[in-house]
Amino acid sequence: MNVIRQIRFLWKPLVFVACLIPAALVVGDTFAITGTLGANPIEEIQDRFGNWALRFILITLAVTPLRQISGWNWLVRFRRMLGLFAFFYVLMHFLTWLFLDQELLLSAISEDIFERPFITIGFTAFLILIAMAATSTTAIRRRMGRRWQQLHYGIYVAGILGVWHYWWQVKLDASDPAIYAALLAALLGYRLWRRKRKVAAQPERNRHGNRRLETH
Repeated sequence: MNVIRQIRFLWKPLVFVACLIPAALVVGDTFAITGTLGANPIEEIQDRFGNWALRFILITLAVTPLRQISGWNWLVRFRRMLGLFAFFYVLMHFLTWLFLDQELLLSAISEDIFERPFITIGFTAFLILIAMAATSTTAIRRRMGRRWQQLHYGIYVAGILGVWHYWWQVKLDASDPAIYAALLAALLGYRLWRRKRKVAAQPERNRHGNRRLETH
């Protein structure tokens, strides 16, 4: 079995199942099968889904640096699935808030979205991820062309807004959102550094190209 087939028929199914484990544990804890949800189960469910959404955003953003540093180009084949799981956990986080916390009370929902800044920020990140998930198929990517890449740069904005949402939500101990912020800063900083290197190398390549033309 070659590498592509091995990834498609072995590793992708295994990673898919692994990505579902946090959701399965929430369900198990809800019914006291695998554990408990503590004194405030709704808040616990929201927090778990929100944390895993952020983790999957960071994991998705880590694919490109890991691929470039390690040379493991096959890692890119997991990126779309990981990104969709980030959306899945954001969706679960939102639905928990919508149905269990707000109980579909439109007045309370609109008040939270428009008058509580940390919810406004989180909801904006959610909308960005909806647009990305809706355009994640290969067919749509081909139809959109360059606009697809521009839209999917939104993962950077969603990551920043997600960490910001978490930071503002925490009332006392901000150590956890600080860790997420540091990891996100490292991943985005790597991209900026690599882009700067690429831009700096371009004039050097042009100079070498001009010299070769002059010698001919």
